[in-house]
Amino acid sequence: MKIGDKVSISPQVTDRSDWINGTIKEIEENPFAGIVITAESEDGEVFFEKEDLFRLLSKEACTH
Repeated sequence: MKIGDKVSISPQVTDRSDWINGTIKEIEENPFAGIVITAESEDGEVFFEKEDLFRLLSKEACTH
């Protein structure tokens, strides 16, 4: 994953009922938590959490 990639964000992170789409804004190598992703959802909310709670969207899955 890299900055600018489209991802799905887990409901564990967003507290919503299903995965939502977003764009990676920052990637941090945290010495305690490992890789932490910050992503902005399509509606402008920003979420951050460990890398395993984000799924990279394939190019075919993108609707833009």
